Amino acid sequence: MTYEQLLIDANSENLNVKEHLLIEHDGLIVGKRIAIRKDIDSSAEKSCILAEELGHYYTSSGDILDQSKPENRKQEHRARLWAYNKMITIDKLANARKSGCRNRYEIAEYLDVTEEFLQEAIDSYKEIYGSGYHQYGDYLICFDPLNIYMVTE
Repeated sequence: MTYEQLLIDANSENLNVKEHLLIEHDGLIVGKRIAIRKDIDSSAEKSCILAEELGHYYTSSGDILDQSKPENRKQEHRARLWAYNKMITIDKLANARKSGCRNRYEIAEYLDVTEEFLQEAIDSYKEIYGSGYHQYGDYLICFDPLNIYMVTE
């Protein structure tokens, strides 16, 4: 999902997304306003940040900036999981493979996410699904290390 597609999704929820000169954070959400750091060059990085801020909109409440509090860390985790599920679903990983992607760099580029965000999503999915192979349609997916195989290969 591209940055532009996420902006359309945000707009459909009547969220106001603006790019600002943020210093301490890459993105912030307050009510129905989302700020994205203006000097981010990569659309993939902007996509990841906006997806996480949308995750906060759908899963978080209140000021959770103080990450020393366990409840705030839980809300941060839920928002990130939401973002991973929005940007990097199992079917999108299978489609990346089907489109010829062979490594993390190509998959991240195909999905319009950063390699770091992709790795964090893979680590999260590994916690959920384990490190073995999981069949998804015609594909076997392993999260540790990331491998996506066509069953008919």
